[in-house]
Amino acid sequence: MDINEMSLSIGEAANELGVSTKTLRRWADEGKIPCERSCGGQRRFQLSDIKRVAPRNIQPLEDRITINYARVSTHDQKQDLQRQVQVLESYSRTHGWQFETIQDLGSGLNYKKKGLKKLLKRIMKGDVQRLVLTHKDRLLRFGDELVFAMCEEFETEVVIINKSVDDTSFENELVTDMLELITVFSARLYGSRSRKNKKLIDGMTDAVKDATNSQK
Repeated sequence: MDINEMSLSIGEAANELGVSTKTLRRWADEGKIPCERSCGGQRRFQLSDIKRVAPRNIQPLEDRITINYARVSTHDQKQDLQRQVQVLESYSRTHGWQFETIQDLGSGLNYKKKGLKKLLKRIMKGDVQRLVLTHKDRLLRFGDELVFAMCEEFETEVVIINKSVDDTSFENELVTDMLELITVFSARLYGSRSRKNKKLIDGMTDAVKDATNSQK
């Protein structure tokens, strides 16, 4: 018999792919990989089908690393960034995880941050066992659910240490993100150098800052 025609159990097939049986079962249900049923109703997989999927080259869970991700919006928030890093590394060290820490600088609306792109590449490469954040909004202001869905697909656990809002930087970050939105949309409407654009940005900037100061 051709070795590629060998039939594997779900456990054997999952081990070949370096994923959990739960993930392999989901792939089979979604039609991503063919499977048959034995007389006893157990799933059976052909080795040839496993090899076809295997080029994803996902590492076994136990060989992957934990990545701590810390982010602030501006250079003025360096102390907050250092605090995040300390919390993340202490948490990972306490749990005995082998970890790396990625530090990022940029708005929560910016999808092109150097650190974020590095993180996503590592996840898609299949070598990240878990992603650790101090707060959910440290990843992105909007669109984080897409990243979490990617993590689920690549068997990356997401750990959020504090589920509450990060009050120490939330207001400052919100002002930064709002001003970025105003700048982008007004530039598209009126042109980046137009007098009308500058007047709109200045007016909205003052309004946002006044609203923030009134809450202090």
